[in-house]
Amino acid sequence: MVATRCTLGAPEVRCRDSGAGGAPGNWGRTGRTPPVIRDNRRMAGGRVLVVGSVNVDLVVAAPRLPVPGQTVTGGDVARYQGGKGGNQATAAARLGATVAFVGAVGADDMGSEARSALAAEGVDIAGVVVTDRPTGVALIVVDPCAENLIVVAPGANGEVHAPHVTAALGRLAPGPRDVVLVCREIPPDGVRAALEIGREAGAITILNPAPADDLDADTLALADVLTPNETELALLVGGGPAGDDPESAARNLLGSRTLAGPRLTDRGPAAREPAVVVTLGAAGALIVRVGGAAVSAPAPTVHPVDTTGAGDTFNGALAAGLADGLDLAGAVHRAVAAAAFSTTRPGAREGMPTRAELEGFLGGT
Repeated sequence: MVATRCTLGAPEVRCRDSGAGGAPGNWGRTGRTPPVIRDNRRMAGGRVLVVGSVNVDLVVAAPRLPVPGQTVTGGDVARYQGGKGGNQATAAARLGATVAFVGAVGADDMGSEARSALAAEGVDIAGVVVTDRPTGVALIVVDPCAENLIVVAPGANGEVHAPHVTAALGRLAPGPRDVVLVCREIPPDGVRAALEIGREAGAITILNPAPADDLDADTLALADVLTPNETELALLVGGGPAGDDPESAARNLLGSRTLAGPRLTDRGPAAREPAVVVTLGAAGALIVRVGGAAVSAPAPTVHPVDTTGAGDTFNGALAAGLADGLDLAGAVHRAVAAAAFSTTRPGAREGMPTRAELEGFLGGT
């Protein structure tokens, strides 16, 4: 799997001189486990149950991104904890959500580090199994404009099949107050099982279709909220262009899904009305529902350092907001701000804000 350019994630690239860096970035470079965050108050709402991938990210800063056949000399390699599922779980936990993660790692040092890093964030890792395959690795090149190239070797993530997902979520017993967040760096049958279980339990189901391949209409229909970027949206609607009119593309996608309409639960029908939330890079995000006008969530201006984890921050923050009882528009606006904040520090997880940091950031924008 290859992802290119920073616009594939959540908001990241409008610039001003706002400062960057900070202590959290120092931990990811060494591969050491970060310190436990003890001053991050927990939300009183439902849980965020994340089903997805966990990787170790190997990152090289380069003066430019290589083209096919070209060698570019960069700086020293930096090692960070990553994987879309692990990142999204971390983002939600940083914002005060009660989080459990379902995934797989290898029986190697990187797998032990990955489990320890999630546990240090307060994430329940009982659903993380150790397999015979190596822990997943992502190779990332970042240029001075914070654009990136990513290649992922999935390793143990390829073992997150339906039986493991079913057993792990069975122990967690999701309910109507919970959010089940699923990413696509695991096998399709694991994705479908997670969404089916969440939907049957009355939980809000979110599918981050990254990458957007191997997703059939029946699987898409199990998600209350889809969160593609513009490139993924184009693939989901059949490969046509989405960038010029993401609202129309999102409405086409909603219209093609075999849904019976909003699900009636104790949260009310609006919480279960199908929605596509399209991340638009520097423009923020766009919320599209079957009925009504689209809602725009503009991105605040920041000075980006590394956009690698922006999309994962967005998804984790979105799930945390919904679990905390926010409506979709409120949760999306908060998630856009969290994603923008995350780009101001290096590393996929190192820039993810705590709840206090995000509230301070929102208060100053």
